[in-house]
Amino acid sequence: MADSPVRAVKDIQVWGHRGASAFLPENTLASFRAAIKEGADAIESDVHVTSDGVILMFHDPTLDRTTNGSGTIKSQPNVRTTKEPVQPVPRFDQLIDLIMEPENKHVKLNNDPEGLFPEIARILSKYENWEQELAPRIILGLWHPLFIRPAYKYLPSCTRYHIGISPSIARQYFWDACAGFSINFSMLVGSEGQKFIADCRAAGKEVCVWTVNDPNEMRTAMTWGVQAILTDKVGLLTELKKEVVEDPSKVDIPGLAAYWFPWSHWRYYAFTHPWLERTQLDALRTNCYQPGPLHKVDLEDLKPNGANGTPVANGSAENGHAVTAAAEQPAQPAYDGLEKADTFGAHQPVAVAAA
Repeated sequence: MADSPVRAVKDIQVWGHRGASAFLPENTLASFRAAIKEGADAIESDVHVTSDGVILMFHDPTLDRTTNGSGTIKSQPNVRTTKEPVQPVPRFDQLIDLIMEPENKHVKLNNDPEGLFPEIARILSKYENWEQELAPRIILGLWHPLFIRPAYKYLPSCTRYHIGISPSIARQYFWDACAGFSINFSMLVGSEGQKFIADCRAAGKEVCVWTVNDPNEMRTAMTWGVQAILTDKVGLLTELKKEVVEDPSKVDIPGLAAYWFPWSHWRYYAFTHPWLERTQLDALRTNCYQPGPLHKVDLEDLKPNGANGTPVANGSAENGHAVTAAAEQPAQPAYDGLEKADTFGAHQPVAVAAA
């Protein structure tokens, strides 16, 4: 298997975290369009399923934080944001329509279809030649091992990424099933994180970094040669990337900050990483439709896909090179209406990406 590339800064992609969420209501069409206008290569978003089976672009399991509603998503499908300018919460099909507009053909989308991969497949199948033109642009971001087999079953032609905090969890439960990993920035700063990036590169797997809003973190992530950097501040990252491409010396952290940066935040310290990992493990064991011990998924009945080196179900199409993620839940009646659990980090970048 060929190594994945060490990307030059000009080739590192900028993904808008829930759109341009630092300045506009997150996960709205206005936010998505603003991020594209600011130069985003991808749009990261999140997905929930309402009580009537509509897939909405929304991050939290409840409505209270960002909308004029209250309670769970599944109980109230028609809601609007509270942050100005007030926006309706968009549907998944509206997001796909947006990125299929001719001027947006370059854009990738990320969202977290936390359930109903069959419904996502149904929506995608409405587009002509979708398996050739759209599916290769979509990456399914899987935050729980239980999502792996349904991803093969319902959307086998889409690339799979793991979205999480811990590199060790990525290695243990997702390594064989996923072509790439979107990992929290702080967990990649130290030697273990750098080894993970090197091992991914040697195995031909991609690495993305979330959520990077500080300019010095942006500079640091650029030196890693990753596939993509996720940010709330698309304009800032796009401009900084442009400056570094024009003058490579600007990738260096300026002044004395270059010396103390690795010790400038408690999250960068290696002794905090086991605690962050335990937090993720606790969430995986409890905040899902099947609470209990984690198990590595058996992939013996899945054949390898030569396109990205990871297994795909029999009869699947070749994977494309997109950058996004989408957590999902197996399609069984007991899972209907399940809400997304996002308790182990400030960001759960799950998405359906289109590139």
